[in-house]
This record gives sequence, structure tokens and C-alpha cells, in this order.
Amino acid sequence: MTDSAAPERPGRERHWDALAAVVAALIGFLALLVSGYTAYVQRQQVRAQVWPYLLTANYDTESSVKLLNKGVGPAIVRSMRVWADGKPQSSWRAVAGALGVEKTAALRTSTISDNVVSGGEVVPMLVFSDNEVYRHFRTESARRVDLEICYCSTLGDCWIYGGHEKAKALQASVDRCPVPTAAETFSD
Repeated sequence: MTDSAAPERPGRERHWDALAAVVAALIGFLALLVSGYTAYVQRQQVRAQVWPYLLTANYDTESSVKLLNKGVGPAIVRSMRVWADGKPQSSWRAVAGALGVEKTAALRTSTISDNVVSGGEVVPMLVFSDNEVYRHFRTESARRVDLEICYCSTLGDCWIYGGHEKAKALQASVDRCPVPTAAETFSD
């Protein structure tokens, strides 16, 4: 009698379905990692596209002090504080008075606090109609005035420009803007 059935080979059986499931899970995990990294890179690109960068500049030919947004995105100004001789001031007229500028009528100001400064925008903070008064203000303010502007991007990233202590960095990233005390609230 001949048996037509071949004898089974000893050894391991291959479970192709299980192997395919493991490979599919690994590919899915790798796709998830790539997707997460792509989202991170896109957020960084958007952050760069809305990045504001505020600074102040003296314009001697115009007898003015201006606020510039050298960044590409809008700067949402959350707070501004100014000190003259270490004492908080409430307005540019108060600062001018503390510095001995007598002709404050020759001074025009712009409100910066709680405003939005567009990318590339230049805002005249102080404009003097008398060049001598401007030069006196500029000389005295360089030695005696500290300015701090806290601003945020449209994504909620915030920075402080300037500061109460000259040793601080000119621009510093912060989690959120400090809320000025009543004595430190600057109205201009």
C-alpha cells in the first residue's frame, strides 16, 4: 500500500499574517513620527512669518524718538513702563519734566501701550518742535531713563524690549507680559 500523503516536515510554521501586521504597525508608527515632525516644522515656519521685533531709535533730523517694528509680523503691545532716575513715570510729559525739559508744550506723543504695531511700521513716540529741547531730552534720557516694552506675536510668543536695569538683555523672551502696578502704568 502506498500512501499518497507526504509526511509533514518537522520545523516551524510561518505565520505570514502576524508578520504583515507587525510590519504594518511599524510603518504606521513611522508615518506618525514623520507627521509629528512635519507639524513641528510648519509651526516653526509660521512662527517665523509672524515674528515681531520692536526697538526704539532717535531721529535727530526729525527731533523725534520712534518705535520700529523690524520684524515681519505685528507686535501686540501688552505693557510699557518708563523710569526716570529709577522712579516710575506715567507719561512722556512726566518723563520730560523729570529730566528738566521745560517746554513740554513743544512735545507731541503717540500712545504705544495696548496697541498693535504692524511689521515694518514706524511709530513716532515723541516729536519735539524745538531741536534744542530734543537734544537736551536725548542727552538726559540716555543716562537717566529706562524703558521696557512687553509685546507678543499673534501666536502668543512674548518678548520684553529694554528693561529697568541696563545690564539686562535688550530683547528677552518671556512666558507672558508682566502686569504693571498702578504706579508703573504708563499712559502714552
